[in-house]
Amino acid sequence: MIRFQIAASVVLGLALAGPAYAQTPPGSQHGTLSQKINNTTISIAYDRPVARGRTLFGELVPFDKLWSPAANRAAILELDKDATIAGQPVPAGKYSVFTIPGRDEWTVIINRTWDVHHFRYAGESSDVFRVNVKPETGQHMETLAFYFPVVGPYNATLNLHWGTTIVPISIEVAH
Repeated sequence: MIRFQIAASVVLGLALAGPAYAQTPPGSQHGTLSQKINNTTISIAYDRPVARGRTLFGELVPFDKLWSPAANRAAILELDKDATIAGQPVPAGKYSVFTIPGRDEWTVIINRTWDVHHFRYAGESSDVFRVNVKPETGQHMETLAFYFPVVGPYNATLNLHWGTTIVPISIEVAH
């Protein structure tokens, strides 16, 4: 009987303590985005860092240094069919997205190694391409976001937006 009481006490204690052990939600929530352009689906999965009053580019994210526009893991770009991104051909598949933010120009990098921590860039030898893009200024975006402000039948613009910085990336698909 004593064993039963001890076992019951342990089970009851764990049941009552369960909520105390519940995980705190992550500070950077996971986000996904999917857009169909003609017959091609483009998806992005990423953890969304939050500005929290910090100066973002030039301080939190240094200029002229490699950065993944995501938290925890590198942002994952997936294409179900071949596409052209920023004028560069990209075969169907999964890729990581990295950038090199600059004051006047950003380098956008699409890399073949897609399942990586956001500090574990696989290196230039795994790059599909690098392209320079002029950033734009817009309304403050507290949580980093990828979105499609323009979608046409065969092309679209994918924006990377955090703080007041917007990096537009053109995408074209087959007719």
